[in-house]
Amino acid sequence: MELKVVKASVEKSEGLGWGKSLLVPSIQEILKNDSQSVPERYIQEQKDRPLISQNPFDSLQVPVIDFSMLAQKDANEIRKLDLACKEWGFFQIINHGVREEIMVNMKAAMAAFFELPFQEKSKCAKAANEIQGYGQNFVVSEKQKLDWCDMMFLKTFPHETRNFKFWPLTLPGFKEAVEEYSTEIRKVSNKIDANLSVLMGMDQNGLKRKLGEFQQGIRMNYYPTCSRPDLVLGISPHSDGSLFTLLLQDDEINGLQIKHKEVWIDAKPIPNSLVVNIGDAIEILSNGMYKSIEHRAISNEKKPRMSIATFVMPGDEVQIGPLDSMVNEKHLPRSYRNIKYIDYIRQKFAMKMQGKAHTAIVKL
Repeated sequence: MELKVVKASVEKSEGLGWGKSLLVPSIQEILKNDSQSVPERYIQEQKDRPLISQNPFDSLQVPVIDFSMLAQKDANEIRKLDLACKEWGFFQIINHGVREEIMVNMKAAMAAFFELPFQEKSKCAKAANEIQGYGQNFVVSEKQKLDWCDMMFLKTFPHETRNFKFWPLTLPGFKEAVEEYSTEIRKVSNKIDANLSVLMGMDQNGLKRKLGEFQQGIRMNYYPTCSRPDLVLGISPHSDGSLFTLLLQDDEINGLQIKHKEVWIDAKPIPNSLVVNIGDAIEILSNGMYKSIEHRAISNEKKPRMSIATFVMPGDEVQIGPLDSMVNEKHLPRSYRNIKYIDYIRQKFAMKMQGKAHTAIVKL
């Protein structure tokens, strides 16, 4: 059986970029040839396999924040946000202002891309020493276990970071859907940033003043069905390197799990909501008050699942470290060292997804 590997673009990216990843087969193409077998490299070690049948912690729910109440500066909702960031690192937001039509169009554009023939998708393959494009990231060894997922990653803001050689520009409506969705999500992320600034002892523009213009990147995840979902992981456990991440889930199929108090909890989809999680950069800036949390994705045998993760990040050259407002030498001493964001991201992409191993790099 010929394995169709997503080959890197011949044209190389300029500079060092954020990182690189080894080439791996497309799981979609593997399944076209054999939909029942699970290749050995995708079978997780026994200790890492998900519990598919019945989750004993099914009753636990990720906190839900009403974004319209935050906009009104409702004290109770602000307190709920603070607790969600401290105790969970995850929350779902409703009434966020992004029209349903825009989210539907984004999902449709993504689905259309992954329905393209392999040769067409491969025209958007990642370049050498680059993380944008179609392929896979965080593959650093020929021996590591692989995720049951194909993905596409695009930088969307600032505009000058967009590299259209990785965009399927001939696919009708794709560019327009991504541009409209990323613009609307940016408005939501600005409001989240303002609320986090206040919670961390600054005014609403505190983080923007310190970090400058934020970057935005979108990762589109396609999780095919699997005949043995108990053996594989859609995405391995990890925390995000972002300030925070906004996830548009499949409304019908659950797949996201988060680690809460050492157990895996299903983040059950709420139609038209967005899941928000704290990233490593906010953990560092908050001096550990708000922690990025391990999460993973599981697969299922009934229906493919898709999700769209939007990462909000500092600029590459920005130094991140604990904010003065979050350090108290007597009660809350500095727990992280300062690091340039690009250096943190390069170290992160040089490792496989491995829980919280990345934040250990900057802990004092």
